Amino acid sequence: MKIDPGDSNLQDSSHLMTDIVVPRPIAWVSTVDENGVFNLAPFSCYGLVSSFPMVIGFSVGSYRDGKKKDTIRNIELTKEFVINVVTETLGPAMNITSASFPREVSEFTKAGLTPVKADIVNAPMVLESPVKIECRVIQIIEFGKPLVTSLVLGSVLRLHIADEYWNKKSGRIEGLRLIARLGGDGDWYCRTGDTFQMKRPII
Repeated sequence: MKIDPGDSNLQDSSHLMTDIVVPRPIAWVSTVDENGVFNLAPFSCYGLVSSFPMVIGFSVGSYRDGKKKDTIRNIELTKEFVINVVTETLGPAMNITSASFPREVSEFTKAGLTPVKADIVNAPMVLESPVKIECRVIQIIEFGKPLVTSLVLGSVLRLHIADEYWNKKSGRIEGLRLIARLGGDGDWYCRTGDTFQMKRPII
């Protein structure tokens, strides 16, 4: 099978890329709008861009009618956001926040989550998430017309890590049981508990 991107429609392209690029970590992005309404939504086109300086990126696609999602509208307005990690126990709440609620409705309320004040940015953090990352926008890059995908690059301002996951001796985060998105026919996820080691070769 050989496929040229130009021969694929929106749905086919989405299926292809999400079947191939797996597993995908979930950026659970919290923002605030001009009226003080808190927004929370998950995005699986997400990854580490740079560790020093700390930069992370995620992308937000528009709705099929071309309308921008609340997350990117809020980020364009405030230039700030928080990324919260999604553990196995938070999976059901994260799934609720993936729904397209009206702009005036807060996903925190719908999912039964607790917004807490961040130290630096105005966007709220998810209290229940063990790791929260306060970010400020470096750049937003747009792809496509009329359906736009916005790649958001954010500078990490502060990390909040629950004490039980922080190994003081090694200075590493341990024990997070995160989930990630898969592809396939249906809404599939995977757990990150099944791990193995391969030492990098020394030459």
